[in-house]
Amino acid sequence: MLDISVLIVEDEPPLVELLRYNIEKEGFGVQIATDGEKALLLASENEPDLVILDWMLPDISGIDVCRRLRARKETKSLPIIMLTARGEERDKVSGLDAGADDYIVKPFSPSELIARIHAVLRRSNPNFGIDQLAYGGIVLDLIAHKVFRDGKSIHLGPTEYRLLQVLIAHPTRVFSREQLLDQVWGRDIYVEERTVDVHIRRLREALNEFGGYDLIRTVRRGGYAIDVVKN
Repeated sequence: MLDISVLIVEDEPPLVELLRYNIEKEGFGVQIATDGEKALLLASENEPDLVILDWMLPDISGIDVCRRLRARKETKSLPIIMLTARGEERDKVSGLDAGADDYIVKPFSPSELIARIHAVLRRSNPNFGIDQLAYGGIVLDLIAHKVFRDGKSIHLGPTEYRLLQVLIAHPTRVFSREQLLDQVWGRDIYVEERTVDVHIRRLREALNEFGGYDLIRTVRRGGYAIDVVKN
């Protein structure tokens, strides 16, 4: 299963801990925001895979946070589950109209919440819930964190593994160096773009250790893609 990060936006400490416990138990990473402003900042900077968003927040309402996330280019497709005590039909309609993908009314059971999270992630991420990624003879085992090419084991360092995971999840798609920096190193870490080239070279060498053509395509002034089309 791919690494999943969930942003919890909730200002009630007992509920925050309940949510954190059950989501981390599922093997997902957790970020916490207790108000709308912090939620918007974390969603923009740390790129969670899903947001659990309370309606009633101390500064900006959850509805307004949802609308703002949908208005931003980088978060317009971010999966959002609204969590609230407001259970009337018109409230649900308001939440969904604001851009929420799902709506859970308090009180709720942890098992229902986890089931809803899985359902939303399956709709938004075609790779969610699978055990491996494969393309062009390369197999990425997401459970054991192992890589194989044509049945032979390939040793990769942690950074090269994450690079391959990003590339192989979207075969033929060209990623710029900046996009790879964001997805592999994170936006809050400063790394020069040429560092991407160094790790791509290491990834190439590892993948080609036993022969075969180069599956990583370099696009001049564009970036890199994993592609069966030869360079």
